[in-house]
Amino acid sequence: MAGSLLDDEEEITGINVTPLVDVMLVLLIILMVTASFIVHRSIEVELPQAETGEQVKSKSMAFALTSDSKLFLDGIEIGFEEVGIHIAKAKLTQSSKVQALISADVKTPHGEVVKLIDTVRKNGITEFAINVDAAEGAEDPPDSDNDSPKP
Repeated sequence: MAGSLLDDEEEITGINVTPLVDVMLVLLIILMVTASFIVHRSIEVELPQAETGEQVKSKSMAFALTSDSKLFLDGIEIGFEEVGIHIAKAKLTQSSKVQALISADVKTPHGEVVKLIDTVRKNGITEFAINVDAAEGAEDPPDSDNDSPKP
């Protein structure tokens, strides 16, 4: 009789995916609920357009000037008098050369941008880039390593 129980059982040939779908739906709901709470802080800056803009491969310090001349460093509002302190800290903590990326709103007075560039250079940063948006219809500039135009 014991042998007859084994003969009645069949092999499992299918996989029930219902529990897997249930778990995935719960994870999707959790992701959707938590994603609404994740908010990225940003500074509202309308960048000027330039046809010759290039991608900056690395940046150490991101400065932003708003249209009302407020200065931000990596998203935190600072004063012009604090720039030197932050640059000195960056030089102590970073092993590579400190660089700056300067973003200024298109309506920022030119004098404020020059003042920031001058302050950055006085504090020892000689390599910096001005952040711009690509102009409509602008082509990618040739690589700096290869001056020949792209086919």
